[in-house]
Amino acid sequence: MSWYVYLLKCADDSYYTGVTTDPKRRLQEHNTDNKKAARYTRARRPVKMVYFELCESRSEAGVREYEIRKSSHQQKIKLAISMSEHIPASLK
Repeated sequence: MSWYVYLLKCADDSYYTGVTTDPKRRLQEHNTDNKKAARYTRARRPVKMVYFELCESRSEAGVREYEIRKSSHQQKIKLAISMSEHIPASLK
């Protein structure tokens, strides 16, 4: 099973970081599902995926998620810019 760490940009220009096995499904849940979406993103919709990376395990994804969460707002913007041309339309 593949694990991903992802970064969402919220409607209020804040960022949310998480892990998932299916980025497309998780983005849809954050935007439409009031039970499965994170409390943080439910109040800041719509959200769009601005960055994701494949990890080898759930553990590796969790470590990387922590690193990104502790990053500054400017560092998160740089991550988003670095990925801007590579995000599939289905994840925007």
